[in-house]
Amino acid sequence: MAQCPICGRTVDEVAARQSTGFTAHGASETDPTKGTRQFHDGKWVYFDSLECRSKFLTNPEQYTRTA
Repeated sequence: MAQCPICGRTVDEVAARQSTGFTAHGASETDPTKGTRQFHDGKWVYFDSLECRSKFLTNPEQYTRTA
């Protein structure tokens, strides 16, 4: 299980990657209510919601800084 860097909730990585279908152009679709992910700085970052992912995308460095 991954942890959302924004709110700290756990995210099931398998469910976040699970394909639910395909778009008209053949891209894989996922269910964002199961979690979502974003590739950043060479690795996948998992989020519990689209809202958390949007917050991350506005300033990723704020949430990826190491102490």
